[in-house]
Amino acid sequence: MERVEYPAGIKWTRQRKDVYQVLLEAAEPLSAVQIYQRLEETAGQCGYAVSTIYRILAAFEARGLLLKSSWMGDDTLLYELNRGGHTHYALCLGCRKRVPLENCPLEHVHLHMPRAQGDFEITGHKLELYGYCRDCREKRPE
Repeated sequence: MERVEYPAGIKWTRQRKDVYQVLLEAAEPLSAVQIYQRLEETAGQCGYAVSTIYRILAAFEARGLLLKSSWMGDDTLLYELNRGGHTHYALCLGCRKRVPLENCPLEHVHLHMPRAQGDFEITGHKLELYGYCRDCREKRPE
């Protein structure tokens, strides 16, 4: 297994390392329950509760290690490592698969916020596209 370089500024317990490893290997954002389930799959009895996962995620978020998102109309929070930059997703409404977009569609858009709108400084954005993946489109009645 490849040696992981853990970010400085946080105490790295075994449990934090395990959660970080799951997030590092994840191809898409995961919920706390999904992280817990992956830990159980890889380590058998992982030895801690979902509440522990939430506390670890809160500690990671406080140090800027995570990006947090949710599905439209769903209160479930999803977490992914903050790898610098950002990723946008196309979300399948059928199977709930998240497909990362290769680039940011807003990359070259420059918004001008006139003073009349509160002299607002844009520091980031979030974009999610909704539709159906190929498998779900083929299953849908016409």
